Amino acid sequence: MTTPTLHHPRVTTHQIPVHGPFDLAASIRFLEGFTPAARPDAGEEAGTLLLAFPAERGWAHVGALIRQRSPGSVEVEVYAPESLAEAAVAQVRRILSLDVDGTGFSRIGAADKVIGNLQLSYPGLRPVLFHSPYEAACWGVIGHRLRIVQAAKVKQRLAEEYGWPVDVGGRMLASFPGPDVLAGIEVQPGLPLLKIERLRALARAAKEGLLDAESLRAMPVEDALAQLQRLPGVGPFYAQLILVRGAGHPDVFPQAEGRLHQEMTRVYGVPAAKPAELAEIAENWQPYRSWAALLLRADRENRTGEIGGGKTA
Repeated sequence: MTTPTLHHPRVTTHQIPVHGPFDLAASIRFLEGFTPAARPDAGEEAGTLLLAFPAERGWAHVGALIRQRSPGSVEVEVYAPESLAEAAVAQVRRILSLDVDGTGFSRIGAADKVIGNLQLSYPGLRPVLFHSPYEAACWGVIGHRLRIVQAAKVKQRLAEEYGWPVDVGGRMLASFPGPDVLAGIEVQPGLPLLKIERLRALARAAKEGLLDAESLRAMPVEDALAQLQRLPGVGPFYAQLILVRGAGHPDVFPQAEGRLHQEMTRVYGVPAAKPAELAEIAENWQPYRSWAALLLRADRENRTGEIGGGKTA
């Protein structure tokens, strides 16, 4: 079992342009309440977000310190070898959904009162993703039939025991283990053998490129979901989570997300609507169906506290 190392990391500063409304503070608040992130440090320094993750290009561990100094730009300090800096910035751009031009999202709210009111309630909030489709897939396996708070602790232990510590602005963060390491784990408290075997299989799939974000987003949605569901332990719900919250596809209506459907039947006043009927409502959100769904789920969580309260996924 080998661990990818971070040789002679450099600190370089980069600017990510912002197209459309975006508020990093809203992203930080979302992460603070997003149990799967297991990120108690997300907003420790006001207005600053710290990340550590295996970079998809080679899986060496990198860090990023993120600030927003103006509405039109986000500043990223990257802690990585020079050869990985641009790749790390591109990954941060996707994690924050800044790789999508959001200038048209306000038009969705102007045409749909429900979404428009949510945009007013959560100004500048875009989906905040898992670091990669690989990590999103691993979360799906870890969290299956497990209380969400418990699953988050298991994921964090994996990062601390098998991942890599990254110094980000003077704070040590545990980066989730890359595929080379995860493919070799044998025993982990809180994980039955079946889940360990599935995690090892996902690690192999990631190394083979089957969880590559760019490739998944380039496919027709149904083809991407079909490919993901061929992976062990990945059903319709988690396939959609990997595509939307891992690869960052901006325009997917989650057909398998029951809590979203419940929220839609409530706010749109259609208590008996089936998923296919709700999908028709969501047609009006194109090309930002993933973003609109995120606002609905965020608002439901703020109202109910069901995820923070530890319910199963």
